[in-house]
Amino acid sequence: MKTLINRILLLIIVLTSCNTFAQNDHVAQNDHFVQSGVIEFEKKSNMYALITKKIKGETESYYKLAFESYKKNNPQFKTVKSTLTFSKNKSLYKWNETNETPNNSSWIADDAMANLKNIIATDLDTQTSTTQKNVYDDLYLVKDSLRKIDWKITDETREIAGYECRRANAIIIDSVYVVAYYTIQIPFSGGPESFTGLPGTILGLAMPHENMTWFATKVTEIPVTDKDLAPPIKGKPTDNKGLNKILLDALKDWGKWARKTLQAYSM
Repeated sequence: MKTLINRILLLIIVLTSCNTFAQNDHVAQNDHFVQSGVIEFEKKSNMYALITKKIKGETESYYKLAFESYKKNNPQFKTVKSTLTFSKNKSLYKWNETNETPNNSSWIADDAMANLKNIIATDLDTQTSTTQKNVYDDLYLVKDSLRKIDWKITDETREIAGYECRRANAIIIDSVYVVAYYTIQIPFSGGPESFTGLPGTILGLAMPHENMTWFATKVTEIPVTDKDLAPPIKGKPTDNKGLNKILLDALKDWGKWARKTLQAYSM
């Protein structure tokens, strides 16, 4: 009987030790902060929704025929992949051209926001960015201060790419509603595109009314050199104000298409 009791006590001690070790290991993992690395993002644009909005109010039959043709030859979501390379307070955001969902060149699917492929170097120390923007046939190099975003942090959380993220909401460019999910386990205060200003890295981004999302699919913790973060150098030099004036002059005869196009290039 005494032997049986001793065995039971030994089993309890072993199980308790294993549980404590597992809890401590879990805490240790959660306390690990990623200081540098590469984050892979996937951007999805709901082209069917975007085209539906584009042709709303149009009565000519060729709009409908063009849309039906597009749906037969293309998936609902246009998917493109990008990477955010970061270290300390600097990052470089760029696109991977080889991983794009096949998409025909139909004029009806031409959407500035969906086609946007900026290359963005961000410096949080100086609160500045250098952005290479391809605006139709022209290439611009936009150097300016970072956009100030009035984020509203909520209690909602979700897991993205293995990290617990908290939700924050904001309005940018006067009327564009943005939802972001950030993690404090990656303390770099940046994210995809030109989004910054949260107490951690943005791993999920959505513009519900623009029918677009950016979500991280993988985070790789690796050393990052200054060469990896080198900002783009090609393009006509300007700043946000200068580019905005160029766009306003170019889009003055575009009618209802002008506002959405201007918003896209203001990203």
